[in-house]
Amino acid sequence: MRITLVKLTALTVLIIILFGLVWPASYWAFVVLVPLIAIGIYDFFQTRHTLWRNFPLVGRGRWIMEFFRPYLRQYFFESETDGMPINRMFRTVIYQRAKGSMDTNPYGTKLDTQRVGYEWIGHSIAAKHHEDYHKEARVTVGGPDCTQPYCAAILNVSAMSFGALSNNAIRALNKAAKIANFYHNTGEGGVSPYHLEHGGDLVWQIGTGYFGCRTEDGQFCPDNFKKVASKDAIKMIEIKLSQGAKPGHGGILPADKNSEEIARIRLVEPGTQVNSPPAHSAFGTPIEMMHFIKQLRELSGGKPVGFKLCIGRTSEFVALCKAMVETGIKPDFITVDGGEGGTGAAPLEYSNSVGMPLREGLSFVCDVLVGFDLKKDIRVIASGKVFAGFHVVKNLAIGADLCNSARGMMVALGCVQSLMCNTNHCPTGVATQDPKLVRGLVVEDKAERVARFHQETVKASMEIIASAGLRHTSQLNRSHVFRRVSETEVRRFDEIYLNLTPGCMLNGESPAKFEQALEESSADSFYPKHYVEETEEGLKKTDSDTH
Repeated sequence: MRITLVKLTALTVLIIILFGLVWPASYWAFVVLVPLIAIGIYDFFQTRHTLWRNFPLVGRGRWIMEFFRPYLRQYFFESETDGMPINRMFRTVIYQRAKGSMDTNPYGTKLDTQRVGYEWIGHSIAAKHHEDYHKEARVTVGGPDCTQPYCAAILNVSAMSFGALSNNAIRALNKAAKIANFYHNTGEGGVSPYHLEHGGDLVWQIGTGYFGCRTEDGQFCPDNFKKVASKDAIKMIEIKLSQGAKPGHGGILPADKNSEEIARIRLVEPGTQVNSPPAHSAFGTPIEMMHFIKQLRELSGGKPVGFKLCIGRTSEFVALCKAMVETGIKPDFITVDGGEGGTGAAPLEYSNSVGMPLREGLSFVCDVLVGFDLKKDIRVIASGKVFAGFHVVKNLAIGADLCNSARGMMVALGCVQSLMCNTNHCPTGVATQDPKLVRGLVVEDKAERVARFHQETVKASMEIIASAGLRHTSQLNRSHVFRRVSETEVRRFDEIYLNLTPGCMLNGESPAKFEQALEESSADSFYPKHYVEETEEGLKKTDSDTH
């Protein structure tokens, strides 16, 4: 084969020379053919790719098709409803609302209303009309121990750090928050100057790396926390226990991304790899966590403090509720992230197969809070694939008080779902640190778009609520939403998700589905009781064997 390739190359060159003698312009063929011949020779002798070696030059067609496949699929072959993570129907309505374009839908629904899983809200003959819906679209966050409660919008920017997003993306999101009066969660990367530039309300998220409030060895630093938490722009503090896209997985800040600027914001050494552990070092038990919440509330001057988690083992959340009852210390809010939540980068197994989906996690959290008679003092925030008004309404009907959206806000910023967030090559300048790409994102224009998307989505949410005959989000409950559970059967959400009696878990009258989690949980440990008992027994046995 090598002899054949050499002969073919020699023959091609000879043909070009002969053609050149007859037709001099044919020498331009060298411009195209010589590089192709060189690539073919390289492919033939290289040892990394079998296809290239067996089919020089032609074998590269596979890689070309792989490169173009996502774009061809998204723009030419994908239907309105089958694209993932965000289908074209929702991307389109986000773009329309962000740009202020017409967002009405012609000719009826594109959804199959007979498929299992189809959901809708029941409207009322006594429907309302909202003239000033913004007043009914806000919720006060702050329990009995909070001295600086915050009045939040029902839709806000979910956690996205500077570093994951560009400086211009952060600027635009925060300016939008200022324009439309909603909050902007900083993500666990710390509070950057770009978060503060336009004066939008902030929720400061604190992760296991304690970025912005850490000591040199990565432990929580009360003094550094107090300096940042006292800023007027910061309205609430959120302790990140886990996120839906990769719960239980620590983060890594690579050395090449740890610039002088990012290191200064996060209080780390520049140019070094910084690992965020999967669990917090400031507390090790549910009771210790409640005291940490109290400490942060005091250090921040009484601002609302809560935590974010994706539900994993159910007994762990029950343990947190037991600790709240035992200590009398309660968070002001709990953010429930679904396993379908987004991230800049996560292992496939975590994105696909770790963490409870939002609907199940949200209903579980709300039920347990009601069971321990805690829901009245704690606001619940739903986060995970919130793109349109009905998404907001469904979450509120299940038990949430407000919602966060990350990818919805990114699409409003101009994200085209190129799925390149983890490469630093985001073409729209949203999820990259490349200055050439970031330059394309014009803050003033994109801030207006995000603000419009927020306003139109909140308006749509309140119009749906009004169609159900309701005035305020707090009036929504599980009886308002329906789901098709088979071809012939439809159930209301209150028939799928139980409505518990407040305090039933305190007096031993909880439903059977919660018995195992209640039995396994303890305020003294995140681990289930049988695990603790087996571990202690094993340690005793090891100790006796040693002696």
